[in-house]
Order: sequence, then structure tokens, then C-alpha cells
Amino acid sequence: MAERYNNAITRTSQGKPYYKSKQYPRIPLSETDRYVVTTVGDRLDLLAYNYYRDTGLWWIIAAANNNITKGSLFPVPGTQLRIPTNAATVINLFNKFNTAR
Repeated sequence: MAERYNNAITRTSQGKPYYKSKQYPRIPLSETDRYVVTTVGDRLDLLAYNYYRDTGLWWIIAAANNNITKGSLFPVPGTQLRIPTNAATVINLFNKFNTAR
């Protein structure tokens, strides 16, 4: 299961579990960020594997780029994407935002 679900907080309503909405941290620009231009067949999960060795971290790339179609793992070919290199910091921020609520 993806890292972003590790600390999912649930509540119940009439015996059914519900997940609270997640808050994603703003990912600041860094001099070490990488930039790629997508080609046909690129997917966020595959890019996450290439850069982080974890397909479940696709959401970091999605959160760092506002030029991706929401709800899609397939960026439009020719789109420039920022790949944050500070994945561990982003994951720690994500966990901090979502376990304190």
C-alpha cells in the first residue's frame, strides 16, 4: 500500500469506515530538483519508480506540478515535470500534516 495511506485516520458512520481527507504539503522548489519532459507512455507511477524506486510515491510528482490532469497518472506528452529530489522530507511533512489531525 502506498506510503500516503500508512497513517490514514478513519472514522465510522453507521458502522462504515471513512477516511478523512488528506492534506498534501506544499513542496518548495529546490536547486536539486530534476526536470523532465514527458513522452508517449510516461506515467507518474513509473516516473516515481525511476526516481524514488517506489511507484506509490507518484503523488509527490503530482503535488509538485500543477500542469497535470487531476486524477490521471498519464501526463500529456511534452509536459515539463518537476521531480523533487527531497522525497523523504516530503513524506515526513505529509505524515506530520495527517497524523496531527
